Amino acid sequence: MEPAIRPFKIDVADWNLQSLRTKLSHATFVEEAPVSESWDYGVPVSDLKRLVAHWKTDFDWRAQETTLNALPQYKTLINVEGFGDLDTHFIHQRSERPGSVPLVFCHGWPGSFLEVTKILPLLVSPEDGPSFHVVAPSLPNFGFSGGPSKPGFGIAQYAECLHKLMLRLGYNKYVTQGGDWGFAITRLMGIKYPTHCLASHLNYIRASRPTLTQHPLQYLQYLLPRTAQEKAGLARTRWFMTQGLGYNVEQSTRPSTIGAALADSPVALLAWIYEKLHDWTDAYPWTDDEILTWVSVYLFSAVGPAASARIYFEAQNTHPKRREDRRIMEYNPGVKLGLSYFPKDLLVFPKCYGQTLGPVVFERVHEDGGHFAAWERPEKLVGDVREMFGPGGGAYDVSMVWSGK
Repeated sequence: MEPAIRPFKIDVADWNLQSLRTKLSHATFVEEAPVSESWDYGVPVSDLKRLVAHWKTDFDWRAQETTLNALPQYKTLINVEGFGDLDTHFIHQRSERPGSVPLVFCHGWPGSFLEVTKILPLLVSPEDGPSFHVVAPSLPNFGFSGGPSKPGFGIAQYAECLHKLMLRLGYNKYVTQGGDWGFAITRLMGIKYPTHCLASHLNYIRASRPTLTQHPLQYLQYLLPRTAQEKAGLARTRWFMTQGLGYNVEQSTRPSTIGAALADSPVALLAWIYEKLHDWTDAYPWTDDEILTWVSVYLFSAVGPAASARIYFEAQNTHPKRREDRRIMEYNPGVKLGLSYFPKDLLVFPKCYGQTLGPVVFERVHEDGGHFAAWERPEKLVGDVREMFGPGGGAYDVSMVWSGK
């Protein structure tokens, strides 16, 4: 018998909230000086002090819980081969419109299922055009999902977990949307399960430079002079690779070392994540409550904030028998692709790079927006998805699978 799908409500224990306030009361900060106030050196200490003070005295986690608990949340056990049953948390919002397309939304780090909350009503209940049944899991080791207790849980296992979740919910065929780790995971879902995953929309596009032998048309495009947008995108990419990748190196090599700080110190966790919320967005006007809600989801996560760092290690140190993780950069002819480029993302390559991944049926280069597109520019991201799957869109035939026509 299939494991039950259980309704779920977030309910952080009172002692956990008190522990947070106690730790914040004993926080130690670096001395305020010109270097400690420059974003070139990291999170300014004055910003950190302001956020810590708000977290300790005014921030209302219970109000955030109430808002989040208004969403349809569930848990179920998903058996991942070699790792047993994982208690998996997810939002599942069905559209009332007939012919709606099942879509799984996959977050990354330092994101969470929170990222779907702004786009959820736009996908489920649009005024016209395609509508979607939306499933937004907390990835294993993130949010309110459980996690594996042994090493080797790579991208293939994340893909297996999400695929089996969709099958558990009765969606034998589905489409995907993802950025950050959601790019890698949903890409591999399409590679491993192409008769189930029929199309993918991606933001944050990781791709290799086209070659003459494998991608002759894209290679010729690569040789053309760069547009102003392409030059700006490559400059952003160089910035990330030279100045923004330190977190990745640490989490890919020694996740437990940084994990010790993240698990013990809410201030360390706040600084570690807030830096990315600032640097990876396009001047998004974060409120203090937004920042602290994002960080609190990590602090109060089911297996602790250190666990989420391990995805970097496992992706970089995949067991030889799990080389399928590496296939995410290969051309996959069986799954239609939609690609949305935002100028303040982390990797912003020319379109000819993305076209090496598969049959691209939708592309759009936006003039603004960053890495967390679903949060920063929800209307634009959803507009792209709906255009891709709507009448005249490159994946409209995929939408017709559920239309009954």
